[in-house]
Amino acid sequence: MEMPVNRFKQRLKKGETQIGLWLGMADAYAAELAATAGFDWLLIDGEHAPNDIRGLLRQLQAVAPYPSQPIIRPAIGDAVLIKQILDIGAQTLLVPMVESAEQAKELVRAIHYPPVGIRGVGSALARASRWNSIPGYLDNADEQMCLLVQIENPEGVANLDAIAAVEGVDGIFIGPADLSASMGHRGNPGHPDVQAVIEQGITRIIKAGKAAGILSADEKLARRYIELGASFVAVGVDTTVLMRGLQTLAGSFKDNLATTKSDGVY
Repeated sequence: MEMPVNRFKQRLKKGETQIGLWLGMADAYAAELAATAGFDWLLIDGEHAPNDIRGLLRQLQAVAPYPSQPIIRPAIGDAVLIKQILDIGAQTLLVPMVESAEQAKELVRAIHYPPVGIRGVGSALARASRWNSIPGYLDNADEQMCLLVQIENPEGVANLDAIAAVEGVDGIFIGPADLSASMGHRGNPGHPDVQAVIEQGITRIIKAGKAAGILSADEKLARRYIELGASFVAVGVDTTVLMRGLQTLAGSFKDNLATTKSDGVY
């Protein structure tokens, strides 16, 4: 059995644009449905969606046969939680609320085995190594790990250059929802002040030689970020896509139903 290759990381390093979808339904069947739709990557959300380790595992298994590459966002950048998520087979993590280079360095250590890092060695128990059925897994796993860190507030923006300089950080993702809220424009990531920070941030990330990412369900904004050089861009959230479809269908038969416009970037 061969080591699974992180195709998302490969394409990231080549500078290819990859389009993604956020998964918040916490359901393997829904994740597999999304995996057939043609997105380059799927973000399985463990921060705001009701996912536990077993739920994350089931979704990884569901999307595994398809070209879409899974990314997991843990609830927090905790080394123990990260160890569990890597052991169930995740190779790419998007860690929320990163505010400093020191924090980024600790995350780099968390995703690598000793002596480089602190990831616990438990491969005989891990789906990641196919329960020690992959020859040389411990020697080759680190190179397939991909770390994306999420900048979501003014402190993270202020330290962006230092964070981008951390070796082992593969990409930096700007979170428009929390960033706009922290700047006093909650629910309005399209505000000119927020957009200025986002565009400057994308430019700074690329200048530092790292991949830039973002989420926006606003097609105009998403295309603008791609023009600026963002290379991994999520263009929607499964829960929002479903809700809007359901509301539109119900509203087409019931005149008294109004479609609710969602706040923020989703």
